[in-house]
Amino acid sequence: MELGTHAGFIIASYALCILTVLVLVAWVRIDKANQERALKELAEQGISRARRDHESK
Repeated sequence: MELGTHAGFIIASYALCILTVLVLVAWVRIDKANQERALKELAEQGISRARRDHESK
């Protein structure tokens, strides 16, 4: 496969794109863990995400 004179730019572009996707995946996984931890702490305090019938009317 011949990339020509722009090989450096092409390879750098693909590398940057892959790095960006990996960083975004890591960010989402870290944020998910933080959100789950926060929900667990709230559940331990007795706070729930469930809607109660008498409060919704």
